[in-house]
Amino acid sequence: MLYIIYLVAISAEAASGALMAMRRKMDLFGLALVGTVTALGGGSIRDVLLGHYPLGWVAHPQYLAITVGAAMVAALMARWLARFESAFLLLDAMGLVAFSIIGCDVAATTGAHVSVVILMGMITGIAGGLLRDILCNQVPLVLKRDLYATVALLTGALYMGQLHLGVDQHVATLVALTVGFCVRLLAIRLALTLPVLKER
Repeated sequence: MLYIIYLVAISAEAASGALMAMRRKMDLFGLALVGTVTALGGGSIRDVLLGHYPLGWVAHPQYLAITVGAAMVAALMARWLARFESAFLLLDAMGLVAFSIIGCDVAATTGAHVSVVILMGMITGIAGGLLRDILCNQVPLVLKRDLYATVALLTGALYMGQLHLGVDQHVATLVALTVGFCVRLLAIRLALTLPVLKER
């Protein structure tokens, strides 16, 4: 189940990256690059930090084909997809929590401390979008919008906490996915954010 969600998530993230690149008037190479970085960048950064090789997309080059394909399809259907922004928010929310859990699983196999495992889950979830925004020359959304990185941390902590308590992995995955997804949607709905400090 998590693998299918992962494929849907990288496709949605690649499409969102391509659409943002289009708004920046990038060419086809730019669309493919930004889309792929958005979808696979978080996992790549995690693997480099952990020394976990080969990188996910190197071991499974079909991920590159999927993300480039999704970016191109999104570019061709941009006007039609603009009507379904809410659907992209749902897919992005699912992608965030799925990436966070997958990131925790990968990090755990390296024997890292649980705090590092949870942090790597968060990086997997948010770093692709962070790179997308940097490439598109704008302040990363994760630094200024409703709860995003916090949801990734919560999802990872809940998942690892359940495993520590001996909960079955499939059950722990389902619970973490559901709770993280609901919290993310609630944050979007209520525009929940962390406090913003202002200069006096």
